[in-house]
Amino acid sequence: MSLKTTEAATRAEARLAPKPEPRDYRAARTLSGLRKNTPGLIVLVILGVLIVLPLALVLLAAFSDSVPRPGSISLGGLTLSNLALLATPEALGALVNSLMVGAGSALIALLIGAFLAFVCARSDAPWRKFIFFIGMAPMFIPALVGALAWSLLCSPSAGYINIFLRDLGIDAAINIYSLPGLVFVLGIFYAPYAFLLLHSSLSMMNADLEEAATVHGAPLRTMLRTVTLPLALPAILGSAVLVFALTMENFPVAQVIGNPAGVDTLPTYIYRLMSATPAKSNQAASVALILTVALMAVTLIQQRIINKRKFTTMTGKGNRPRQVPLRKMRWPFTIIALAYFAVSVVLPMLALLAASMQATPFVSSMSQLLEANSLSFAKLIEVLGSNDFQLALKNSVLVALIAAFAGTTLSFIASYIRYRTKSKVGRLIELVAMTPLAVPAIVMGIGLLWTWLLLPLPIYGTLAILAVACVAVFMPQGYRGVSASMLQMDQDLEDSAVMLGAGRTRSVLDVTLPLMRVGIMSSFLLFLMLSMRELSASIFLFTSNTRILSILVFDNFDNGQSQAAAAVSVLYCLVIGILAVIAQKVGGERKTKN
Repeated sequence: MSLKTTEAATRAEARLAPKPEPRDYRAARTLSGLRKNTPGLIVLVILGVLIVLPLALVLLAAFSDSVPRPGSISLGGLTLSNLALLATPEALGALVNSLMVGAGSALIALLIGAFLAFVCARSDAPWRKFIFFIGMAPMFIPALVGALAWSLLCSPSAGYINIFLRDLGIDAAINIYSLPGLVFVLGIFYAPYAFLLLHSSLSMMNADLEEAATVHGAPLRTMLRTVTLPLALPAILGSAVLVFALTMENFPVAQVIGNPAGVDTLPTYIYRLMSATPAKSNQAASVALILTVALMAVTLIQQRIINKRKFTTMTGKGNRPRQVPLRKMRWPFTIIALAYFAVSVVLPMLALLAASMQATPFVSSMSQLLEANSLSFAKLIEVLGSNDFQLALKNSVLVALIAAFAGTTLSFIASYIRYRTKSKVGRLIELVAMTPLAVPAIVMGIGLLWTWLLLPLPIYGTLAILAVACVAVFMPQGYRGVSASMLQMDQDLEDSAVMLGAGRTRSVLDVTLPLMRVGIMSSFLLFLMLSMRELSASIFLFTSNTRILSILVFDNFDNGQSQAAAAVSVLYCLVIGILAVIAQKVGGERKTKN
């Protein structure tokens, strides 16, 4: 090749080679990318303050010799001495008790939930619509109220059931203040979680697979054992792990039922360390760290199991799962469901009502309750008119409304950035938003306490911090609800409005929000209901002027005022029932309009 040819080729390559971008252009493009990610970064910072910072402070306190507070945050005092507490008999006993409570409660809840789900979704038992209501009914009774009710029913000395047994001459007593009692109460009140998961799985099950087994000669029992059960196995295991995690981190029931018996679980052990004089906050943080790590592992297992369900039970074709004929067992199965309803709802509510209405605080015979003037509404009316109840009711409703509005708004923005934009922080936002699912509420409460003592915003000691706690704890539920609705809506609808000249903000307000109103309203109502029931995170954040209804019930019981606690509980359940009816009507109207 000649020298001229080589030079010509070199010049041609130089012309074709991409020219380096001017420095000003690169800077402008970087600035443009930063502006596109700015909303995502703002949301990430907000979620970081709500969720990540509290957990980081708990982690720091677990390995520090001082409590995080203004002027005392330092990495110089790091130590492993706090972890020595984990080897003590008290901590090991609390860990073992938590594992036993979680496993036992999960087993009871799974048996009840699976039975009700099968009867409701797959059988020809009568009253199946009412059985569906039975499966969900205990969710409308806060676990704290349910524990208080069963303490009134089965207290060894003054429980209504034990008094009734003595009236019959039966020399036996049921002691609810025990580890089996704690397992029993948690099991019956967390059965709805297993019921909802299993009912969904059984209702969506592919009928073709069961029909194929029947065509090939398999009898009913064989079909259920070899086809139905394996298809439902991911939901069964997933619900069992979910209930295990929820009951292991439960504080109110463990405190009300386990504390009188000296049965410590990890949440009650943390509360006892924080309530000591002086408070053992660093040791509590170390126990909280272990509980959080354990719960994260359990939650990860649960998520892996649940995610398999959609590959085994759902089909693109419409189908109706085969109805299993119960024959002679139709009514017995319905009666068993009614018995669970009596144990989980009717008996507890009757016990609370009787305790709040009895004229004397002590009852030696059930016949006393049948005497003239033995029951009255005087205590309920007194509590209803008291300043404590009215303030707690106002605080509860206000906190729930603030948390519902702020949580739903933040969930929508976070979900929109994740699924409707190309922001690079979308996945990170989702990860942070779902983190509280694996963090015990009592641990989050400790972290939030230290966080808002450190931050310059003066919201500690106000209702705002209780609303912040509710948003932080229930963020996964709100984010999931909004995201599910957003994923069901085609983005082309919003993009069409943009193409016709509407700005992106107007398109979101005029197209996206109206089309998602059912999902958004559902998330709002979910935040509202959950915030009304919250106790575990708020237990470290309230003051005498910011008590909410759950705190008022807990304080009355903790101070030995059982009758006042029962009266507040009855009114508390009434308020939640009213909210549930409103939620159902609003949800029904929204669906009808759609």
